Amino acid sequence: MQMTLFFWRSEATTSNVVAIKTMLRCFELSSGLKVNFHKSCFGGIGVEFGELERWVGILNCKLMSESFTYLGFPIGVNLRRASTWESMIRKI
Repeated sequence: MQMTLFFWRSEATTSNVVAIKTMLRCFELSSGLKVNFHKSCFGGIGVEFGELERWVGILNCKLMSESFTYLGFPIGVNLRRASTWESMIRKI
């Protein structure tokens, strides 16, 4: 299972990151499913880059880039460009 975690400035603490990792581990043990942290991404808004890198190390996942796709929609890109919407138009 792949996941994407995203933190806002107010909730970004090391204890919250550790708590999330603990909850995901409990999920793995109770469900029998496995979270693939190597494919998962972590990002934040209003959080220092050094903090994000440290938390990525705790979670053992990748650092999310500024532009990404959420539910098939591009986030963090120029929405006025036609090239941004080409993949969406092809899917429809």
